[in-house]
Amino acid sequence: MSLSRGFNLVRSLTSVRRLTTSTPRLSDKLFVHRNTDPDVDKFEWNAENKKKAEEITSIYPEGHKAGAIMPLLDLAQRQHDNWLPLKAMNFVADYLKVPRMRVYEVATFYTMYNRQPVGKYFVQVCTTTPCMLRGGDDLFHHVKEICKDDKLFTVIEVECLGACVNAPMLQINDDYYEDLTLDEATQIINDLRAGKKPKIGPAASSGRQNCEPKGGLTSLTSPPPGPGFKVRPDL
Repeated sequence: MSLSRGFNLVRSLTSVRRLTTSTPRLSDKLFVHRNTDPDVDKFEWNAENKKKAEEITSIYPEGHKAGAIMPLLDLAQRQHDNWLPLKAMNFVADYLKVPRMRVYEVATFYTMYNRQPVGKYFVQVCTTTPCMLRGGDDLFHHVKEICKDDKLFTVIEVECLGACVNAPMLQINDDYYEDLTLDEATQIINDLRAGKKPKIGPAASSGRQNCEPKGGLTSLTSPPPGPGFKVRPDL
């Protein structure tokens, strides 16, 4: 082999594009599913959810039942104290006749699925930019502190929950509590401890009913101009 051919061979070998991998992100969530003791018991629908599951899957045509993975995982999570053990994921996969890995992929991608036990009240405090600017970080640390010794609550920090105009806010199970002060957040937690149902939506101190501007139901500073405003007179 000539010297030039040798150099060309080495260059072609070193220029081969190699597969790259990245290490998994550090997470406080379960990354690998294992059949630990809490997971080995059988999971199946209760009577009410069996009917709901049938209604959900009836929406999807044959050959496309995998489209029901997300709603069925949500249904299973609600049945199992707001978290998804491996047995529930396996049941959903077998119920839909899809590979179990397809269900694992969904359950591990979306943060709406809890893969570890949580408290009766799952508190998610938003600290993304709008909420952060309105005191979201203080709200998170405050709620975490007042709930730290109470297993009734699980408190986590989350990214945007889509209620930016009502910042700062938090979500407890399915309900949004918005425009919160620290005292109002404390009252919500105390009400839940007492078995009461706090008012959802914007806090009373905000004076708002929904996400309208604080100045009222309009953002205009003067009456709007009438028809023909800034239209050419010859038109």
